[in-house]
Amino acid sequence: MERIFITGIGTGIGKTFISAILAKALEADYWKPVQAGFEDGTDSEWVGNWLKDTGSVVHPEVYRLVKPASPHIAAREEGVTIDVKKICQQIPDINRTLLIEGAGGLLVPLNNSAFVADLIKELGAKVILVSRNYLGSINHSLLTARVCRDMQLPVIGWIFNDQYLDYEEEIVQWSNFPRIASIPYSENINGTFINAQAAAIRKQLKEFL
Repeated sequence: MERIFITGIGTGIGKTFISAILAKALEADYWKPVQAGFEDGTDSEWVGNWLKDTGSVVHPEVYRLVKPASPHIAAREEGVTIDVKKICQQIPDINRTLLIEGAGGLLVPLNNSAFVADLIKELGAKVILVSRNYLGSINHSLLTARVCRDMQLPVIGWIFNDQYLDYEEEIVQWSNFPRIASIPYSENINGTFINAQAAAIRKQLKEFL
């Protein structure tokens, strides 16, 4: 089973949206072990809506926390401590690719000593970085790349989404991580769009894996 961890340069940059496209493209299962905040629904539920009538399975969270905050804060409010070892013990036992979505970025704290990047290392997963094009994303992208290098995380490459200015090639050059794909901006995210993007990137994505 290949494990691919989907992380990004911050919160609200499209990890869940990209995860749905990747699950379609790779016919992979999806797992978000830590969900913080679900008043408007969970990321697993959102992805699951687009994977109906496919062979992909959305696996349940290990931690499902009420407060939409940093996981360590949300857990603390419920008298819970997020245990990285417990997450690793509950990795779905499957014979297909598993996409694992993180919470926020690499240095989001899970507890008082472990960050999302530490979870990636414990899971033994490869990494796909998601960057959304906005003012400031060059800095956030390169900081993310620096953490990956410093922690020796096995990065597959970048997936860019949205539109602002054309600086994807510069992020690729400065980070020294390749671009896997660019997903265009759309005001209408629906099944047709997700299926089309999955089909468009399937071949090049598999070349990176």
